[in-house]
Amino acid sequence: MFTGIIETLGIIKEIKRDNDNLHITVSSSITHELKIDQSVAHNGVCLTVIAIDNEEYTVTAIRETIVKTNLAEWRIGDLLNLERAMKLGDRLDGHIVQGHIDQTGVCTAISEANGSWYFTFEYDSKLNNITIEKGSITVNGVSLTVLNSKPNEFSVAIIPYTFEHTNFKAFQLGTKINLEFDVVGKYVARLYATRS
Repeated sequence: MFTGIIETLGIIKEIKRDNDNLHITVSSSITHELKIDQSVAHNGVCLTVIAIDNEEYTVTAIRETIVKTNLAEWRIGDLLNLERAMKLGDRLDGHIVQGHIDQTGVCTAISEANGSWYFTFEYDSKLNNITIEKGSITVNGVSLTVLNSKPNEFSVAIIPYTFEHTNFKAFQLGTKINLEFDVVGKYVARLYATRS
């Protein structure tokens, strides 16, 4: 379990293909605190640490993960939002995040608004995921509040701190992002789908 509050950024140093799997090596300021078998969310994707070497560590993504996320588009030098799993008893500053991506979306608009930013994303509504106005959404692992919720589109407001300390600063029109919908929203969507 995660909270969607990003701890730090990591930089992809190496990507190796091994049959259908990808081994991704990341450099990060938290590497010295990691352990083998530990779960770390990378742009919201929960991946297991399999090796540590000085300031770099390696995780593996299987085909299922690669297909359901934006992982296939990751490149050496890309910035990743990183969060270690939450500890029981800690404050839940974001919301409950599983680290299991529901689907991807695409950035369709970016606008600056007197020191903050608005980002709009579209996603395929045929997968029965929904956003709820003022509800929670996780974009590339960042816990955010939904604005302007529509059947296949929503916006979020990004404060300067979040902009500087996440990879939102690298987003452009067309950037493919990972989405994990709010657990409550997922339940409502599934309930609605079974009654239709």
